[in-house]
Amino acid sequence: MNRRLRDSLRVLPAAIALAAAGTAAAAPAQAAGAPSARAALAGPRAANPYERGPAPTESSVTAEKGPFAVEKIDVPQGSGTGFNKGTIYAPTDTSQGTFGAIAVSPGFVSPQAWIDWYGPRLASQGFVVMTLETLSLLNAPDERADQLLAALDYMTTKSKAASRIDTSRLAVMGHSMGGGGTLRAAQKRPTLRAAVPLAPWHLERDWSAVRVPTMVMGADNDFIAAVGMHAEPFYQSIAAAPEKAYLELKNAGHMTFNTPNATIAKYAISWMKRFVDDDTRYDKFLCPAPAPSAAISEYRDTCPNGAAAQPAA
Repeated sequence: MNRRLRDSLRVLPAAIALAAAGTAAAAPAQAAGAPSARAALAGPRAANPYERGPAPTESSVTAEKGPFAVEKIDVPQGSGTGFNKGTIYAPTDTSQGTFGAIAVSPGFVSPQAWIDWYGPRLASQGFVVMTLETLSLLNAPDERADQLLAALDYMTTKSKAASRIDTSRLAVMGHSMGGGGTLRAAQKRPTLRAAVPLAPWHLERDWSAVRVPTMVMGADNDFIAAVGMHAEPFYQSIAAAPEKAYLELKNAGHMTFNTPNATIAKYAISWMKRFVDDDTRYDKFLCPAPAPSAAISEYRDTCPNGAAAQPAA
């Protein structure tokens, strides 16, 4: 382990504990107002075989539960190789076909329970999702990257939900060092369809080799993975990905991502739907960029699919 990483790790547990204590007393952020819809393109929209669920609305992408009933599947230690254990959340209705799959990693000294809310929230929108308990609470970002990829491999081959997954439509997501791991996993496996690093922490600053559509989320009051040192330069360095976006939460801290939050859910769901499912019905939540609001400090993007859009109101 290099000296910079070792020195940084020494101060992280205390900082995370302090932030967690503050978060416990704070209410989750509310959903941002609906952004202006993109300009309608002429002619009928081509049928998409990967669309799952009804046409989205502001209320559907911010709801605690989506249209799909979800089964919870425990993944005990020893079920697969390269990761510890976890929980799979999978839609029970397969009448529409198979689903994309997402693996989610917690951050440094963080248990699975802290990111568990993403499982049912995303799965109920039409994804098979596995939340991870890492091999060690002290795993560095690159170790978490390997575990995210190992979890995807297990999900698609040996898990009880394997038959419900389209192996060509996979994605990764993670918080803090799990967010840094998300970036590394996207770099290592360019066939992934989407990546959503949440308040990512990593010593690497250059992610120009990432070729996966990536939405980086940060928080304006994050003093553990300060956006000026992590999320913003990470986003700016991504040059090879076909699409990218940067969402900065307003009046939010590092641990905001560990509790249910309608704004985080709205944009994570929309990004996954747009790029894992190729579902252009979700473009209206991403393009044009939403304006600053009570929940959003800043938003930057390349506008999904390079489509022209109306200016924000």
